[in-house]
Amino acid sequence: MDVRLDIEPIRNGLIVKVCASRVDAAAALAFRDAFRQATAGTDGQRVILDMEDVTFLDSSGLGTLVAMRKSLGQDRQLELTTLSPLVDKVMRLTAMDKVFAIHPNRDAAIDTQAQ
Repeated sequence: MDVRLDIEPIRNGLIVKVCASRVDAAAALAFRDAFRQATAGTDGQRVILDMEDVTFLDSSGLGTLVAMRKSLGQDRQLELTTLSPLVDKVMRLTAMDKVFAIHPNRDAAIDTQAQ
């Protein structure tokens, strides 16, 4: 399964928009690989993952988000923005909202300093 990511440079990082409705077991490996390829060799401390189009996230997707965060190294932070109500609920029920900075929308994410 192919996963398309749109990349937008911002000051001190970039926004990576997920152009898929599901991040599940079927898409997890392609999603992780596409993310690594998109962020390799880029500058900036912040990587903001825009999940506006994602309406479903399962445990494989959660594991992929954690792997993506680790792949950035200690000097870069993976932040999330524009979560659907269901994805937001999954993040809170699994306490992933304590692991990732979560912003309500792109503008808030861009305006907020990395935590």
